[in-house]
Amino acid sequence: QVQLVESGGGLVQAGGSLRLSCAASGLTFSRSPMGWFRQAPGKEREFVSVISRSGVTTYYSDSVKGRFTISRDNAKNTLYLQMNSLKPEDTAVYYCARANFLLVVEGSGYYRTSNYDYWGQGTQVTVSS
Repeated sequence: QVQLVESGGGLVQAGGSLRLSCAASGLTFSRSPMGWFRQAPGKEREFVSVISRSGVTTYYSDSVKGRFTISRDNAKNTLYLQMNSLKPEDTAVYYCARANFLLVVEGSGYYRTSNYDYWGQGTQVTVSS
């Protein structure tokens, strides 16, 4: 079965960096766009970033643009999220997810949780001020 396992979360001071990983199995990883979402306590799960199958096309939420970088290694079936200049408001559980659409383009709804069909268990990121 499909498994997505996140790792790399932790406690970091504001201004610091973390790199999240998501190891995928049970699917043809290179055939699926992948996304990162996050959920803070008491808030809805929100879109962070998405990457196309090849890794060429990426999109970010306005709140992380310029600070976070999504990437993937299709040979290793692994998705990454490099997070720099972290802020306390970045504190959340971070999830990777497999998209149920093929093309990462405007209008594909890549920011909607409903357009992702497999999710990891999440990894906690806490940024202290």
